[in-house]
Amino acid sequence: MNKQTMQALRQQKQSGFTLIELIVVIVILGILAATALPKFANLSGDARAASMKAALGALQTTSASAHGIYLLNPTATTAVLEGTTINIVNGYPGADTATAAAAGLSTTDYTVSGSAPMKIYPAALASTTACVITYTAATATAPPQFSAPPVAANCQS
Repeated sequence: MNKQTMQALRQQKQSGFTLIELIVVIVILGILAATALPKFANLSGDARAASMKAALGALQTTSASAHGIYLLNPTATTAVLEGTTINIVNGYPGADTATAAAAGLSTTDYTVSGSAPMKIYPAALASTTACVITYTAATATAPPQFSAPPVAANCQS
């Protein structure tokens, strides 16, 4: 083989990235990470607000299910939902911890307090937070009342 052929073979075998190219890629990735990090750093409030919205939906579903049981048997004073016995008050679930348990709101994730109205907030936040949903039991003339779900700004830690 002549010298030109050997040089051509060496040039074909040479592949990969140079050190400069690798450093440039790392710098670009660092810049992208630095600009994206603030967007993802403060998503805990959004996550808590979404969790509270799901908890509100679970309470509303539990209330509707208990009311359905009551409509089938208007003399019922209790109902069993998800293995939990709840009190029926004016055709709807009472505002107590049994109703929250029937809705699947575990005590490790949520704190339930009070009964008029029942307040539910994330276990990770203090009870004075604005990240709360309320359930007011039905009266003889009105169905139960649910608060609107909290917004992410109220659920920041």
